[in-house]
Amino acid sequence: MTIEKTEVLVVGAGQAGIAMSEHLRSYGIEHVVLERNRVAERWRSCRWDSLVANGPAWHDRFPHLEFQHDGPDDFVPKERVADYLAAYAQKIDAPIRCGVEVKEVRRNAGRLGFTVETSEGVIEAKAVVAATGPFQIPVIPPVVPEASGIAQIHSASYRNPEQLPEGAVLVVGAGSSGTQIAEELMRSGRKVYLSVGPHDRPPRHYRGRDFVWWLGVLNKWDAEATPGVEHTTIAVSGANGGHTLDFRRLASEGMTLLGRTETFHDGVLTFAPDLAENIAKGDANYLSLLGEADTYVTRNGLDLPEEPTARDMLPDPECMKHPVLELDLQNAGINTIIWATGFGVDYSWLKVEALDEQGRPHHQRGVSSEPGIYFLGLPWQTRRGSSFIWGVWHDAKYVADHIAKQRGYMAYKPSREEG
Repeated sequence: MTIEKTEVLVVGAGQAGIAMSEHLRSYGIEHVVLERNRVAERWRSCRWDSLVANGPAWHDRFPHLEFQHDGPDDFVPKERVADYLAAYAQKIDAPIRCGVEVKEVRRNAGRLGFTVETSEGVIEAKAVVAATGPFQIPVIPPVVPEASGIAQIHSASYRNPEQLPEGAVLVVGAGSSGTQIAEELMRSGRKVYLSVGPHDRPPRHYRGRDFVWWLGVLNKWDAEATPGVEHTTIAVSGANGGHTLDFRRLASEGMTLLGRTETFHDGVLTFAPDLAENIAKGDANYLSLLGEADTYVTRNGLDLPEEPTARDMLPDPECMKHPVLELDLQNAGINTIIWATGFGVDYSWLKVEALDEQGRPHHQRGVSSEPGIYFLGLPWQTRRGSSFIWGVWHDAKYVADHIAKQRGYMAYKPSREEG
């Protein structure tokens, strides 16, 4: 049987795989991109119905194509983000094959490259790029047993308020996803409880500029990962035209805020007494960015309007002054828990020495410890901006540069044999 051969095999046709294809093509490097579903499938089927991009259209895009049906300051709905990525793949003529699952990657014994088992046969490649992204396995902490009778779903399975059983809802996790879902549920008329952990809380807009602009001019997008930083929870929203997430405001409108979720016993959940501390640290992050922005405006003489009320805070709500440390779910009428608690990774198909003891990529800027294996689309892969569409495009260039450099070494032939 003839075995297909390619120089580089890219696994995944989301924003990372598409960006990788563009840069490989620019080098003239033969490659194929395999996608087990559709292009940008996670944008379509692993997000809630009303989700929009967390950054404006002028910023959250690839450099060579603008969004066709959205203004530069719009926050693009998820379906149009997926359509945009599919259009970009078509624009660059990316060699994508959909409906093909990669089952196993093994290094060839005694020769260069890798053997890749797929659902449609075997492919041999000199290099493999794992561009499957960070949203692989929804993580639900083992706190509330399934036998509790409470409906439990991960935020990746949430679509809209109508899908949930009647009654109050507890949302665990106050990053962008958890807070936006909690706010949507509250606006739909549900009683909502939100468990808030440590987080950063940037302003959505300040002095006429979106926070993505401020992070850009202040060089914060280029901040490199330090231990612990890669797990920072960010609370920001592009919903309803974009607005700053304000936990005190949500509480004033009827949401009950709680500290970190800890234990469950006999129908009662317990929470850490850290709500006020977590919100205070988020406030400090918010105020710090305002201060840096003001300094930047003054030093550079920019004509950007002042916002004297931006530092005004609502009074602390009762749930902050007298935090709820125990909650009887039945008495509170809570019939659903939504866990906005992040994702794990699954690289079990990579049968190579490129993973650490926890199964996570062992790499530097996407170049793995296993020569010829690369990763792309990881949070903080090279910098803070790596998770964004534009950020992964730059990360892909770095990986493609490395592949091209190694290609040059392997092509070297000495002019004469040494005696």
